[in-house]
Amino acid sequence: MQLIRSLIERHKHGERVGVAAVCSAHPLVIEATFRHAIRRGQDVVLIEATSNQVNQDGGYTGMVPAAFRDFVHAIAARCGYPVERLVLGGDHLGPNAWTALAAADAMDKAAVMVGDYVRAGFRKIHLDCSMSCADDPVPLAEAVIAERAALLCRAAEDAYRGDPAEAPVYVIGTEVPVPGGAAEDLDILTVTSPEAALATIALHRALFAANGLAEPWRRVVATVVQPGVEFDHEKVVDYRPAAAGTLSAAIEPIDHIAYEAHSTDYQTSAALSALVRDHFAILKVGPGVTFALREALWALDTIEAETIEPEHRGQLRRTAIARMKADPRHWQRYYHTTEGALERQLQYSLSDRIRYYWPDADIVDAQDRLFRNLRATPPSLPLLSQYLPIAYAAVRAGDATLDPVDLVTAHIGATLDTYYGACHPYV
Repeated sequence: MQLIRSLIERHKHGERVGVAAVCSAHPLVIEATFRHAIRRGQDVVLIEATSNQVNQDGGYTGMVPAAFRDFVHAIAARCGYPVERLVLGGDHLGPNAWTALAAADAMDKAAVMVGDYVRAGFRKIHLDCSMSCADDPVPLAEAVIAERAALLCRAAEDAYRGDPAEAPVYVIGTEVPVPGGAAEDLDILTVTSPEAALATIALHRALFAANGLAEPWRRVVATVVQPGVEFDHEKVVDYRPAAAGTLSAAIEPIDHIAYEAHSTDYQTSAALSALVRDHFAILKVGPGVTFALREALWALDTIEAETIEPEHRGQLRRTAIARMKADPRHWQRYYHTTEGALERQLQYSLSDRIRYYWPDADIVDAQDRLFRNLRATPPSLPLLSQYLPIAYAAVRAGDATLDPVDLVTAHIGATLDTYYGACHPYV
């Protein structure tokens, strides 16, 4: 995949460039990503799906890889973003969705999934076998993780039938943060040691070679390590460049491989820029953009309450909270408070478990009604300034209309701007 390989090559040759990997299946987040890219003249957009979002069984989105591809391509076409500048990535591709099975069965499922991703046109593949399955020890030995990653790389290579220049690129790494943020309170994190980072690369290289994957190894573009960034329900652990200095330096002599940073959501603009400078050329963001989505939708819900009679309101916020309480499977392992504190976590937690509920039919209906109401009775500028000041500024600048989709995507765009600035320091 030349778009990603050329970017990593530029980074390895001293340019402080990077790319944000936007990991979301929400149509408004994806639309905001394309709109932002067009406004900024961005020459590559990287959108990723995780193994629990999208797999051959449908994941929690109900989409198989080909369906997710078509879904994203349709939004790109509607926005006018060229699909040849779009890269689809698969994140945490491994046995994560099937850890209740024995390892052999889970890996069989993972191999099918990886093949489906590649056949569907996904070209950036994160091989993540760091999790223990039902009959595995805890923790899993790093050699086993690397061996399983090589097996999944073979499944990806066997599935690819296109131009060799556009063959998949791979991301490896065993120090992988918990997808979607930590479930426990955090204060400080241990940064991956340079020795551990280099040992992971060496072990994967050796096992790829042993499995006849020396050529695909040259397409490994990044390894996931822990730079000392994370978030929990209410706190963010900020990047401290001094703590990651030796880790940053360790990757410099390694040909064609940079770092990929996960859980960069909620980092400051300065921290994101420092991460790219320190060779974290790929910055994953997921809950950070869906958190911005929820902020915008809650603001529109409040504007509706100020302007629409009660019997006609969409009641989006009330509906979403009710559905989360009625079906707690996506948050009950993470939120352990009660009453008012629980209600606040359901809505405002940085881990943003509400993102799993946006496809719920009742919530979709409530959002549709909210948008219809606000199209029939557009918000006044004073109300917009009060509740959505970023979107207000976009409207005043002529960059957005009062349509609810414009207002939501303008608000999400502010989060995307922090990543754009970090990844494009020369613009």
